[in-house]
Amino acid sequence: MVTHKTHHGKDKGFTLLELIMVMVILSTVLAMAAPSLSGFFGSRQTHDTAAQILALTQLARSQAISEGIIYRLNFDTRERTYWLTAQQAGTFEELQTGLGQIFTLPKDMVMELEDVEEGDMETFLQFTPQGTVTAATIRLIDRRGLALEVTCPTVTESFSIVELYYVNGGYVSKRNS
Repeated sequence: MVTHKTHHGKDKGFTLLELIMVMVILSTVLAMAAPSLSGFFGSRQTHDTAAQILALTQLARSQAISEGIIYRLNFDTRERTYWLTAQQAGTFEELQTGLGQIFTLPKDMVMELEDVEEGDMETFLQFTPQGTVTAATIRLIDRRGLALEVTCPTVTESFSIVELYYVNGGYVSKRNS
């Protein structure tokens, strides 16, 4: 006598309909989260740019002191770029290192400069061998209104990053609000 085994349980696995439903739910959740994620990455971009400018100011100051020559952090607001130069034989030349490259602002960011030096159609911060620097402010504002300042209040202090808040038609730092 031949006996047949009967299978009394469900098949293990997922049906095509179940897989499609999971994909629809995941797609919906990701579509709802995408706008807030882009805002997060946009604010990171502003912080990263401010940190990069701060690092360039620190490098320029330390190199000016150690090498005994003048360094400049140059800005071209029309081209939205910034770069380091060093005085060599009376002229300022771009650095021949990775930090000597020309950096470009992200497309949705605005840079405002206050109290920077100007000469020969150039805009710059100057770092001297005596350790002094141009006391100036570089304000970065992204399209969402996030504003950061890379600022140095006096010629003998170092630059620092300050987060700003928009209050009554103008930007104020957290420490002043």
